[in-house]
Amino acid sequence: MLDPIWLQSFVAVARTLNFTLAGTSLNRRQSTVSEHVRKLEAACGTRLFVRDTHSVRLTPGGEAMMGFARSILDTNDRALRHFAHTELAGSIRLGVTEDVVLAGLPEVLRRFTAEHPRIILELTVELSENVRKKLELGALDLAFIKRRPGEQQGDLVWREPMIWISAPAFTLDPTQPIPLILLAPPAITRVAALTALETIGSSWNVVCTSSTQSGIHAALAAGLGVAPHARSLVPAGLTEIASNDLPPLGDVEFVVLANGKGRRNPARALVDAIKQNGSLLRRTGARV
Repeated sequence: MLDPIWLQSFVAVARTLNFTLAGTSLNRRQSTVSEHVRKLEAACGTRLFVRDTHSVRLTPGGEAMMGFARSILDTNDRALRHFAHTELAGSIRLGVTEDVVLAGLPEVLRRFTAEHPRIILELTVELSENVRKKLELGALDLAFIKRRPGEQQGDLVWREPMIWISAPAFTLDPTQPIPLILLAPPAITRVAALTALETIGSSWNVVCTSSTQSGIHAALAAGLGVAPHARSLVPAGLTEIASNDLPPLGDVEFVVLANGKGRRNPARALVDAIKQNGSLLRRTGARV
């Protein structure tokens, strides 16, 4: 038998790719989380993570275990809810960023509403900072958004690098300013890109500003330039571009923020569903 406590720790590490952050999210010590993963690896007879001093990533066995772990934990949660005779009902006002809406979030929400048919879900899609402001004003119950590493607010769902992306055939001309395709202010990716370029003294030209990710993706597909993007949410038809003229962008974190109502059921149940399905939310799984 696979201990559900081990599986909880494993899933937390898989979605954060950090043993310390996983422990914090579960209110457990890092050493406890490490011991749970070690016991799970011993029980399965395979390594689930590749670890070094700078990174943590899933092995092929770890990728396979994610599916089993989610299934086991979800079944356990459904059983507990069934015998507790507490059918959830009410409304949830959820604000999200467009990049996760264009990836795996619709499937997570479909499963959640199918399991809880008496919950009414209201969805708002905007830039992270705009969603955050609406949450602070009480117009939303939950916000699933990006934040900069080092910020403390919210429940961490996952963390990953930001990268530069472009159309596959696009090439940078080193004699010209870098053509940038950016979300409108106050987008986190925009701030990260401009700060990184200023740090190395690069010249650039903003060739497209869009208030939506769909606009960004269309401009990229047209070959107009390059854009910063979360690595696991890159859409089909676009690709990472590597160049010595493009500086590293650092990491970005995806988190769920809640106001007073968002800390109670049924909103709390949706937070748990989002956190448990971190790999489903991404286009490329949990690999970073």
